[in-house]
Amino acid sequence: MMQDEKIKNSSELEFVVFCIENVAAKLGVDAEHVYQAFTEKSDILNGYIVPEYEVLHTQSREYIVDDILDVMKERGVKV
Repeated sequence: MMQDEKIKNSSELEFVVFCIENVAAKLGVDAEHVYQAFTEKSDILNGYIVPEYEVLHTQSREYIVDDILDVMKERGVKV
């Protein structure tokens, strides 16, 4: 499991918002529900998205969204 990390700068914050909004769009749900799934129902935000920022932010939108959906599935996280 990844080390929990906090958002360190505005670039990471923008990326987190990008991830939440695009996963929400792909699933057809409100971004608030995705945020809750990433923070309250799991540690995907600080335990995966933020620690993997350096690698993930260089990928395509489709790759990022699919990757996060795979992590959600692996961890049994539902929105």
